[in-house]
Amino acid sequence: MSQLQTHIVFVDVDPEDEAAFDEWYETVHLPDILACPGWLNARREKCLEGGPRHVAIYTITGPEAYETPEFNAIKGFGPFSDKVRNFTRIRLTQS
Repeated sequence: MSQLQTHIVFVDVDPEDEAAFDEWYETVHLPDILACPGWLNARREKCLEGGPRHVAIYTITGPEAYETPEFNAIKGFGPFSDKVRNFTRIRLTQS
């Protein structure tokens, strides 16, 4: 079995899209992603300085979580795909 990993996703959206993006992320994206095999936990934060504003922190079972049909069906930013900028993903594992 793979070691648990933490994945942190950073993105920006324009201020005029922020409320709709937050609503979609909380009510659609997070429930969809947590229904996928291997996705154990998720939370969102707002970056106060030094990076993209929107931060999502996920705990997954390992890289295989990215390879399921369920994840492939819902990955990405849905209706906000053309509005997201400064996408960065950091993958962490315990040492």
